[in-house]
Amino acid sequence: MSEIRVLQVGLGPIGQMVTRYLLDRGGFEVVAAVDADMSLIGLDLGDLADVGPLGVEVSGTVPAALNGVEADVAIVSTTSSLSRLEKQLPPLLAHKLPIVSTCEELVYPWSSQPEVARRIDAAARQAGAPILGVGVNPGFLMDLLPVALSGVCQRVDQITVERVQDAQFRRLPFQQKIGAGLTPAQFDAKVREGTLRHVGLTESMHMIAAAFGWKLVETEEQIEPVITEREVRTADLTVAPGQAVGVTQRGYGYRLGDDADTPAIALIFRAAVGEPESYECIVLQGVPPIEMRIPGGVNGDVATCAVVVNAARALAASGADHVQPGLRTMLDIAPIRFSE
Repeated sequence: MSEIRVLQVGLGPIGQMVTRYLLDRGGFEVVAAVDADMSLIGLDLGDLADVGPLGVEVSGTVPAALNGVEADVAIVSTTSSLSRLEKQLPPLLAHKLPIVSTCEELVYPWSSQPEVARRIDAAARQAGAPILGVGVNPGFLMDLLPVALSGVCQRVDQITVERVQDAQFRRLPFQQKIGAGLTPAQFDAKVREGTLRHVGLTESMHMIAAAFGWKLVETEEQIEPVITEREVRTADLTVAPGQAVGVTQRGYGYRLGDDADTPAIALIFRAAVGEPESYECIVLQGVPPIEMRIPGGVNGDVATCAVVVNAARALAASGADHVQPGLRTMLDIAPIRFSE
């Protein structure tokens, strides 16, 4: 099989890690790279990703990157916002490229942002290309994996998923994203601004509901800081007593007739620097009841990049595994999998 030719758009920490994973896995060739950061334009992608020169120069636009170059799939890791991503899609769809994106709001936008989802779907269908939102959370651990576990259930009445992480092992941008080092007042201000939250709980709830055939009449999210009583140090920051070391965020999805104390879907995300125990826990109340726990949890950066690589192979496939054009979700395609 010939190598899958990849265009990478977005070369921050995750984008660079994806580059390394593509090269390590084999079967891929990164042929072009794009980033909006003017300081990166003209650099060799391999030098940027710390793998040695690749002969691929970072460009500022998709047309410039694909001038005289053919790609089989585009990997886009630029934004969490669906509306911002929508503006980045036209030049990619002009080249009829299948698109894999780490945009959290793209993972399942049909219920939370239906108008934007319909526009993206129509544009992708017209271009004859699939677009898929992927990630570890949302996109796998708190939505697709519980849905897969329900395959042995005769009935599911209620689902609870917990994802708890010690963020000291994550990259600095993630630690900052969850509010580590902020005072309670600063934390609350960023929450009000909408700049501090884990993006994706609502999308995960709607993905689960769609898979189960449930009609959610209401979803809500709650967010609060995790405050430390002692000084916490990492390689990148020091958090004083009384400051936030992370965030606890809860999402609840209600069906008609649900009790306020027992929503049909409960998702709890907690990430904090120095969290004493990391784990994933999925509980399905039903027949039979199912409980799955992953001690130590799953490294989000590693898993996100692995999911991206595996999904890129799936979208570039032909034959029986071919993904049809349009806006697709992880529920629409054959399970992605590791493959050498």
